Amino acid sequence: MACPICSKPAQRPYAPFCSRRCADVDLSRWLKGSYAIPGGGAGEDEEDSSIPPNAVENNDF
Repeated sequence: MACPICSKPAQRPYAPFCSRRCADVDLSRWLKGSYAIPGGGAGEDEEDSSIPPNAVENNDF
C-alpha cells in the first residue's frame, strides 16, 4: 500500500502512512478542515413555507 501523502511504501508502525511526518501532515489537514466537503449553509433547504414566519410568535397554528 502506498502512503496517501507522499506515495512511498507504507510502514507498519504508521500504516497507512510511511512515516510519522506523513501521519502528522494528514492530521494537520483534518484539523484545519482541508478535508471538509463543501455544502450549503445549515437550514437553508429546510425552511417550511406552509407556516408563516410570525405564526409561532402569534400562536396562529
